[in-house]
Amino acid sequence: MNLPGKTVERLSEYRRTLLGCLAEKKNYIFSHDLASRLHITAVQVRRDLMLIGYSSVQRKGYDVKELIETIGSIIDSEVSMNVAIIGMGNFGRAVAGYFKGKRSKLNLVASFDTDTQKIGKVISGVRCYPLSEMEAMIRDMDIRIAIITVPPDYAREIAGEAVRYGIKGILNFTTVPLNVPSWVFLEEYDMITSIEKVAYFVKENVV
Repeated sequence: MNLPGKTVERLSEYRRTLLGCLAEKKNYIFSHDLASRLHITAVQVRRDLMLIGYSSVQRKGYDVKELIETIGSIIDSEVSMNVAIIGMGNFGRAVAGYFKGKRSKLNLVASFDTDTQKIGKVISGVRCYPLSEMEAMIRDMDIRIAIITVPPDYAREIAGEAVRYGIKGILNFTTVPLNVPSWVFLEEYDMITSIEKVAYFVKENVV
């Protein structure tokens, strides 16, 4: 199933929200309730779920556990994928701490840095290796996804090396846009742009 990127994003958000519902002992949920928690429309929720072939709606709403499992069967890989963080500064450590153990099919197995004070240590639950060993570790640990949190001046060089060493997907947290081959999936998150977007709407809504 080849889904649009935005649909995959929303499915991930649905699952995270539904997991929260389970924690609240909520076993069923209506589309309008799920939509309101994510600040989107119920029509969008129903459209996304129809797109993945889910239409098991009971009078009391969607079965939360069943929907979690359905979404997982669509967006999760059948086999686990190994992930590495490149750049273990403050932000890299924060990402590692948040990411570790969140998804059973995504394993954060390594991090890389040039700082000798970090190399060889377990930081935020993941061992840090020297950047010089990145090629061997990507190959030996079958790492397919890289999260890049290095200083902007090094982002393009590091991304190029990661791709040459076999990385198939990159999540770029730096402020520098990257160019990668078409067969590498690239997701870029620019925090400055996001903050400016928030500031714009705050400005527009000031009474």
